[in-house]
Amino acid sequence: MKANRLLLAAILASVIGAPLEASAEDKAVTQQTTPATVQLRVEGEMPSLHGAVTWLNSPPLTAAELRGKVVLIDFWTYTCINWLRTLPHIQAWATKYRDQGLVVIGVHTPEFGFEKNIDNVRRAIKEMGIDYPVAVDSNYVLWQDFNNEYWPALYIVDAQGRIRHHEFGEGGYKKSEMTIQQLLTEAGASNVSHDLVSVDAQGREKPADWSNLQSSESYVGYGKTEKFVSPSGEIRDKLHIYTAPARLRLNHWALEGDWTMEKHFVALNQPEGRIVYRFHARDLHLVMGPATPGTSVRFRVLIDGQEPGAAHGIDADSQGNGTVTEQRLYQLIRQPEPISDRTFEIEFLDPGVQAFVFTFG
Repeated sequence: MKANRLLLAAILASVIGAPLEASAEDKAVTQQTTPATVQLRVEGEMPSLHGAVTWLNSPPLTAAELRGKVVLIDFWTYTCINWLRTLPHIQAWATKYRDQGLVVIGVHTPEFGFEKNIDNVRRAIKEMGIDYPVAVDSNYVLWQDFNNEYWPALYIVDAQGRIRHHEFGEGGYKKSEMTIQQLLTEAGASNVSHDLVSVDAQGREKPADWSNLQSSESYVGYGKTEKFVSPSGEIRDKLHIYTAPARLRLNHWALEGDWTMEKHFVALNQPEGRIVYRFHARDLHLVMGPATPGTSVRFRVLIDGQEPGAAHGIDADSQGNGTVTEQRLYQLIRQPEPISDRTFEIEFLDPGVQAFVFTFG
């Protein structure tokens, strides 16, 4: 179902979170103001939608009963920063075109084990204000049915149940919305607006500062980690006292304190453990959570050895203080310009935290 010309770009986007580079034809299309100019081909039939663990915000939906509707399928997982930055567009389309026949369905397919917890998904849906149907795809059934490989990924289906457009990664919003408009018009909807939604996202959902982004997604579990430079190296699945070098090169990181490095995360065993990362980006996020649900872990963030001040993210104050209370993505740094190489440090004052992946924006 994926176009060959997008495959390499999609792989790149999955690694660094960059928006996919459109072809010259796509760029020309997005400059048009009427959806009638979008050239669409049939990419396949929409799968049945059977196999979800459960549905939220809706009873179970099937491809057969959605015939006659234009359907947008959005694959997501709630800690993915690339998906979070697409969410304002998805929500705006769901609101604008609902009465004209668009059905938006979020397919939540988890990356990490804790994202299989339906209570975590319910909490995320509530906090993010998602009111359209969500299929919980914890067993990857829908993911496999669509032959999908990426977060985020959207597929737009016409009223005959045929996939007519897809988008992997961030970006492509103009063409996606113009496709929605065209397919609604083809389905018989009247007075479909040719205007495009205007989105002014803030917080975690604010678009990345691509011109200053020189750090890419970095996992801290040994299954995918890179550029880990604590002198002992990886000590897998065992308690170990780590130390950090005095200086780090760009995009290298280290642990300090009593940690256990597991395949998908690192877990702090004793208080006052630290993670240090040398990065270059406006925003720094860390996916983390308490090992025991219902507990909390206090932390303190420093940047170049100082309190972050105006560079603090929404999950830390200007002194760098914050608390891990849930398993989710935490925005820890959003620095003003000029953006340069900086050393990030997070110290956990309590044990019991699990950290999964750094992402940037």
